Amino acid sequence: MPRFSHFQGPHPNPPHSAGQASGAGLPEGGITQPPGVARLRQRASANPATLPSVSTLLDLPRPLLDVHRSALGRPWHERCASAQAQSLAVAIAQGHGLPEVLARVLAGRGVDLHAVPGFLEPRLRDLLPDPAVLVDMEAAADRLAAAILKREKVAIFGDYDVDGAASAALLASALRDLGVPYRLHIPDRITEGYGPNAAAVRMLAEEGATLLVTVDCGTAGHEPLAEAARLGMDVVVLDHHGAPELLPPARAVVNPNRLDDLSGLGHLCAAGVVFLTLVALNRRLRRDGLTIPDLMAGLDLVALATVADVVPLHGLNRAFVRQGLAVMRGRGRLGLAALLDAAGLSEAPQAWHLGFLLGPRINAGGRIGDSTLGARLLLCEDPIEAAGIAAQLDTLNRERQAIEAAAVAEAEAEMGMRLERDPDQPVLVTGSPDWHPGVVGLIAARLKERFGRPAFAFALRQDGTATGSGRSIPGADLGRAVRACVEAGLAAKGGGHAMAAGVTLAALDLDRFREALAGDLAASVAEARLGEALLVDGLVSAGGVQPDLSDAVERAGPFGQGAPEPVFALARHRVADARVVGTGHVKAQLRGRDGVAVGAIAFRAAESPVGRLLLSHIGRDVHAAGTLSRDRWRGSDRVELRLCDVAEAD
Repeated sequence: MPRFSHFQGPHPNPPHSAGQASGAGLPEGGITQPPGVARLRQRASANPATLPSVSTLLDLPRPLLDVHRSALGRPWHERCASAQAQSLAVAIAQGHGLPEVLARVLAGRGVDLHAVPGFLEPRLRDLLPDPAVLVDMEAAADRLAAAILKREKVAIFGDYDVDGAASAALLASALRDLGVPYRLHIPDRITEGYGPNAAAVRMLAEEGATLLVTVDCGTAGHEPLAEAARLGMDVVVLDHHGAPELLPPARAVVNPNRLDDLSGLGHLCAAGVVFLTLVALNRRLRRDGLTIPDLMAGLDLVALATVADVVPLHGLNRAFVRQGLAVMRGRGRLGLAALLDAAGLSEAPQAWHLGFLLGPRINAGGRIGDSTLGARLLLCEDPIEAAGIAAQLDTLNRERQAIEAAAVAEAEAEMGMRLERDPDQPVLVTGSPDWHPGVVGLIAARLKERFGRPAFAFALRQDGTATGSGRSIPGADLGRAVRACVEAGLAAKGGGHAMAAGVTLAALDLDRFREALAGDLAASVAEARLGEALLVDGLVSAGGVQPDLSDAVERAGPFGQGAPEPVFALARHRVADARVVGTGHVKAQLRGRDGVAVGAIAFRAAESPVGRLLLSHIGRDVHAAGTLSRDRWRGSDRVELRLCDVAEAD
């Protein structure tokens, strides 16, 4: 068993002793309010209807390790804190013969006692629904089957991100295996923008396409799809983005987020929708003696898109990722194998590799290079060509990182000054004529991470228009807010889902857009930020950060959006060493009182509060919290901590 300390009683902190924090200087009871709560109380008192209640904050147990305010300004609390959750953990451990640490991870995530086996081993045969539960699915399968049987030329219109590339490659692979001619079009981010456009539709029609299938786009493409109908093309839309009440003209619009869809599958990414469409198509083709060869081989693409598109990892999505990773580890898809090599990943890929290593490289083509590179790589059947495209994407990714770093520094400085003047801004909106349109989404993501609230970044054009991308926090639906702006005439076009959205402003008026978003999202952002406490799954020592602990925790994966990776805290460990490495990462050695040390790394933290505290506390004790990172490089097998927060332990 790993050296794992579980908590007991209502106050999960060790008794105070010499050298430990005593709570001196804190208000009576030892509880301080998180940043901004006093201001929220004042605003709520002035107008109680505008903000959620904050009184529940004072019902929280005493912060873990007395961390009331960490480097990132938040308290730490035990995730599995309630008596009910602790009882469930004991029942899971005893009832299923599981390690205590794994039982606590499951209980902290609300996994029911009887659901444990299915959660630990999610299988498609248990979770895959009948695709017909999706509105228009039968019509889509019938039209695709007709095109296949008649050998019509099919045009696939995708998107330039990972989900779009994977969705297009998934459908194109099936058509290729069935001997059906197809034409794949991925729009250029700068010259065409997101979604179908009339010029591209006319080009595809002139090339002889009689069926247009849009993947990861099309739900809001009224005018281009009307042009397709005028030119005699049938249209099938396979999408997952938020849908307006009025849908575009099409033979079928398969989208679990359309308003009349009751499937309950709104958490799928576009590749998940495409996979279900292929399941329905396969069933339809069997009537004519055809089948899609090795349909399950496409699960690697579904897993990649599911993680990279940051959709919730629960239910069917967990099965997609778990089984898709197993397919990917077989390295049967030449393009992905080449990209794994280009990224320097020699170990078996895990879920976080898809989001942090593979996804950014595929996206790099659409951001600052050739938007077709990602889909071409995923479809590639020549190992030499695959290696060449993978190397090209790797180079573009490095260029993208350099462009991003300069823009993020500028954006963070601007937002920092704005928040000093008005710290209660619920949404951050910024823009610059110097920013490349391909990196504005990354700028927004960094602002969201740094300041803990939804953020939008815009590339401002000389003609007065602006193209922007936004990222949100759980609980604040950014896609819905953007669609409301479009309907109100504040934006020319836009859409997305809860966690990410894109928009084009016809007139350069960021202030009106900011005010509209703030008015829409203020209450949900305030409520979400009140729950900013870091939730910790367990206390460990440096000596306890071992492969057996990692093995136990990995069984609860995959982890990602909606399935937070377990966080472990090291109490009062000395910073034996800390230094800046790579592109602004901080690498440290944390030593316990028994003399055992563990490696730790804080990504992109050199200029962040976490990095600054580590670098200034060499030779001093800190409390550290992070997730487990396994390193099996060249036969070694060790575990280090990916730091997400630190706190002073003086």
